[in-house]
Amino acid sequence: MTRHITFIGAGNMASAILGGMVDSGYSREAITASSPDESQLAALHERFGIQTTTSNVDAVKQADVVVLAVKPQLMKDVCTELHGTVQDTRPLIVSVAAGIPADALERWLGGDLPVVRCMPNTPSLVGSGACGLFANPRVDADQRDLATTLLGAVGLVEWVDEESLLEAITAISGSGPAYFFLVFEALEAAGVKLGLPADSARRLALQTAAGAARMAQQSDQSPERLKRNVMSPGGTTERAVHCLEDAHLRQAFLEATDACAQRAREMAEEFGNR
Repeated sequence: MTRHITFIGAGNMASAILGGMVDSGYSREAITASSPDESQLAALHERFGIQTTTSNVDAVKQADVVVLAVKPQLMKDVCTELHGTVQDTRPLIVSVAAGIPADALERWLGGDLPVVRCMPNTPSLVGSGACGLFANPRVDADQRDLATTLLGAVGLVEWVDEESLLEAITAISGSGPAYFFLVFEALEAAGVKLGLPADSARRLALQTAAGAARMAQQSDQSPERLKRNVMSPGGTTERAVHCLEDAHLRQAFLEATDACAQRAREMAEEFGNR
């Protein structure tokens, strides 16, 4: 039986997930999106052929799954609006909002509901996402599989048994694309300094990153071993890597991810106490 899925919010992440579902063969008739922005809804209907409405309450009445894809600062008001309806219909709640604990979502929605929190990342917009998922104790095996199908439509899915580990996922994959974009910036600038045209430096940096990622995904060797395979003794790569090590690149990543995880914990406390 096809489950009806409603998206509250029609922004980029909702569009990416529902688009991935449609592309993978999920029934368009079983997907609804709700938003106060009629232009967003019109674009989604035109592109994917799904149902749309400006009423959140109407949207969730027939839903087996409700995907909460609104900004964190709006989440409490949205959940309060949906409280009465979801207490009657008992759907699976899936939240893609950063920083809001599952128990806060459940409390705002009236309690005793199955809730899945997920931490997606922006490459989901191009079908290459990485998403961490956590389920509260009221999520059954079938609902867990459904959440995997939902988020798996736009990339890799990793479940964690402790909600606090979503902070680590935020630090590694949630915020991780920005780290790589920073590296792309730095390589492009270095290429320009060495005499390359900016557009050539950018293309070379991006293709090199894409190729390295693909090699790492397809190889049974560790990243450390793959790195060593490129480093001839006394060669150019060895000297470059030693420069990066001497600049304490590893420590910089440790400090950056620690700072990111700490901010995720602070956000959870801020939103969860509302």
